[in-house]
Amino acid sequence: MTTQRFEFAFDRRYRIAGLPFGVLPATTWVEVGDGRLRSRFGWWRLETSLDNVAHVETSGGYSFVKTAGPPHLSFSDRGVTFATNGERGVCVAFHDPVPAIDPTGRIRHPGATFTVADPEAFVVALQVP
Repeated sequence: MTTQRFEFAFDRRYRIAGLPFGVLPATTWVEVGDGRLRSRFGWWRLETSLDNVAHVETSGGYSFVKTAGPPHLSFSDRGVTFATNGERGVCVAFHDPVPAIDPTGRIRHPGATFTVADPEAFVVALQVP
């Protein structure tokens, strides 16, 4: 399988909010290939096997305050959000929670949201068999 790279779609306000955290177009991407899902979001990383992907769906209408800047942790379900705009993204649910926001790996996330520029193609790349 060839590796597909998905860039993030940046809104101007999110670009400014992300600067102090290294969240820039050059340091944000998601890759799908070789049986893996890999993401870089400024200083943060997420990586897991594609076999760990349980469900994917597009979503949107994110609050700027709750999503701009560094990755955000949902206190309701421990999901992580990597957002560079408030319009559209892809929510990915995992069979087994994955580390991302915490450098020690103690906090694990049952899901992650990515605001990639091409949500539909990202969903297709992650299709669960």
